[in-house]
Amino acid sequence: MKTLTNRLLTAVLTVTAIATTLAACATSDGSDANTLTVAFVVDPSWAQIPVAQQDGLFEKHGVHVKVVNFPSGVEALQALAAHQVDVATAADVPAAATLTRSPSLRVVADGSRWQGSRIVARRSAGITSLESLSGRSIGTPLGTSAAYFAAKALSDKGIEADLVQVAPQATLTAATQHNVDAVSIFQPYQAQVIAALGDDAVQLPGGSYNQHSLYLASDTVVAQKSASLSAFFAALNEASTALSTHADSAIAAIAAATQLAPSLLQKILPEFDYTIQLQPDLAANLMSLGTWAKAQGKIDQSTQLPNYDSLLVTTFLPHVG
Repeated sequence: MKTLTNRLLTAVLTVTAIATTLAACATSDGSDANTLTVAFVVDPSWAQIPVAQQDGLFEKHGVHVKVVNFPSGVEALQALAAHQVDVATAADVPAAATLTRSPSLRVVADGSRWQGSRIVARRSAGITSLESLSGRSIGTPLGTSAAYFAAKALSDKGIEADLVQVAPQATLTAATQHNVDAVSIFQPYQAQVIAALGDDAVQLPGGSYNQHSLYLASDTVVAQKSASLSAFFAALNEASTALSTHADSAIAAIAAATQLAPSLLQKILPEFDYTIQLQPDLAANLMSLGTWAKAQGKIDQSTQLPNYDSLLVTTFLPHVG
């Protein structure tokens, strides 16, 4: 467990360093209406960003974009709520919870949908099904979509297991060094764990959770940088076209950003729907996730869930639907 603890400490220090850097530059960027500082979770769910960067699409549409990497949506949303970034990427689960604490934030796009969530266990640990996870430990970054998927998959089957906090970067070590019996993690870490375990990997699906990978901004940015947001999403929409055809240049851009092998990305990318959209039914989905979080004690019971519909802003999308 010492190695896992050291990895977790490293992850915390890394996020702290990122936040400190962002805080130092927030004031200088805040007055520039043509600049967006974007908190990018290093995950193929938001693959439009590295593709747009590589293909010069931000410049083409007249917006200057500074991208700062984050390990998960939880940390990215913390930076957004602290006004250290203009836009943050985050999955629907942490977004639903954060919007109860930071009502000034807005959902400005749904970047992709992913139905590939799995709990990845070790066959050598005697795990062959969800039922065999009873009483076992599952490493996952708590408060994220990966943790929600695991908790929901287990509860639907009436299975009790221990969800253990493991930072995304430490998931591979936790799985391969047997610090936990299984892991639940989003991409690209899920693919890395499966590849590392090889024939020992057991992929356990569960439920029908469809992860929505969102883009959020503060109400201040929505008001003061509307032109830049429109240009930003015009660039991402163009990048989505390259993603839909699985162009070699797009795969190369994502590989460079995520450190995943191109051959692995060719298997992962078809799992995603990269259409930039913001459907009205997302509000009901966020309400369901917020209700679940309250039931699990992740949101204080006295907290009133917001009207999520009022927090969806479709103004900046090239098209809706």
